[in-house]
Amino acid sequence: MAKARTAYVCNECGAEFSKWQGQCTECNAWNSLSEIVLESAAAAKAPASRRAGWAGKIDPPKITALKDVEQTEHRRVSTGIGEFDRVLGGGLVEGAVVLVGGDPGIGKSTLLLQAVAKMAAELPVLYVTGEESLAQVAGRAHRLELPLDGVNALAETGVESILQHASKAGPRLIVADSVQTLWTESLTAAPGSVSQVRESAARLVRFAKETGTAVFLVGHVTKEGGIAGPRVLEHMVDAVLYFEGESGSRFRLLRAFKNRFGAVNELGVFAMGDKGLKEVSNPSAIFLSGGSTHQPGSCVMVTREGTRPLLVEVQALVDASPLSNPRRVAVGLEQNRLAMLLAVLHRHGGVLVGDQDVFVNVVGGIRVQETAADLPVLLAVLSSLQDRPLAEKTIAFGEVGLSGEIRPVPNGEDRLREAATHGFKRAIVPKANAPKGGAVKGMEVIAVERLSEAIDAA
Repeated sequence: MAKARTAYVCNECGAEFSKWQGQCTECNAWNSLSEIVLESAAAAKAPASRRAGWAGKIDPPKITALKDVEQTEHRRVSTGIGEFDRVLGGGLVEGAVVLVGGDPGIGKSTLLLQAVAKMAAELPVLYVTGEESLAQVAGRAHRLELPLDGVNALAETGVESILQHASKAGPRLIVADSVQTLWTESLTAAPGSVSQVRESAARLVRFAKETGTAVFLVGHVTKEGGIAGPRVLEHMVDAVLYFEGESGSRFRLLRAFKNRFGAVNELGVFAMGDKGLKEVSNPSAIFLSGGSTHQPGSCVMVTREGTRPLLVEVQALVDASPLSNPRRVAVGLEQNRLAMLLAVLHRHGGVLVGDQDVFVNVVGGIRVQETAADLPVLLAVLSSLQDRPLAEKTIAFGEVGLSGEIRPVPNGEDRLREAATHGFKRAIVPKANAPKGGAVKGMEVIAVERLSEAIDAA
């Protein structure tokens, strides 16, 4: 019997090396190499012979002119959960492979169990559990009072056995919970290792594309918050969804970081209750319901997540610092950008906070990544410094440039209409985002070009 050969693969970029070294020479990441066992040619051929039985005879590939390729519209199946459909881009596509990651106990298995229970009426489902027993899965379903007609379950971790059962049962949707527990007999590495996770996921992806079966993969996360296993895992699948939530909060956020069949950065909001996850169709009202926004250091902004505008509150606390190097703390925002904005506030707004501690927080656990938060952050900081609240029912958005100009942001009128539907009467916005077709009903729009104008308006 030939001796198995080993190699070392970078978890970040997938580069392969013959021996271990501290730094990957391709992406310069440190301590990212993991050992894998290289399968023999005979082992690699074995799955191919079994694959012929999955989808019948497979036609050999041939070169085709791209303009001659027939365009077919992707058929989508609704998950029965509106917020889940929104993040997926309108529903689940046939043959799509979706990776769902999140912290332990955040609700990944609960969400997928609720989804497959509703989808089973339209297409046959196979729920593969590698971490829980069938009794535990059934117990959760009964506790959540879910209909289980048409949902088949399998407690198995061997990929060959899973695909053999799937080829006989013919499901149109497979849920694998989780991909880190799966293993293939062609490799000698332990389940959860880089080689096992990569090869197990590759065979499920291949099965999905050859048979048109949609697959949900549940993925563990590392302590840094990324999907555990090789980074190539995220490149192999069609969509990557992250399930997020603040500790102690009942709200959960489902965000798409990759989606070949829809928009990225789409956001779905859920509330965890006794009967599982319930979708929140109006998240703006939830994020603004924690208390009065008419307080010093508070400013409401309109951010945009995917295709939906959201109203969130930005809070700032400015206090005299006992330290020689005052602190700059940002939660839900990029900390380096906060430092830059404070410098702009001093240079072009005439407000010095160099001897003050500045703390900024986005309420509700939302992470704002767009530049539309620049102006609300500075107005909240100024309000806290002067201990004077902004005018009641006021919102703001806009990017602040280094020369003190207020730059426009995309979809300005959509943001204003969303604010008007929630009862806001006054808006401080970039001049280029002022409504051109007429004023927004019931709202006073103050268009500004410079930071000094925005401060005067506030």
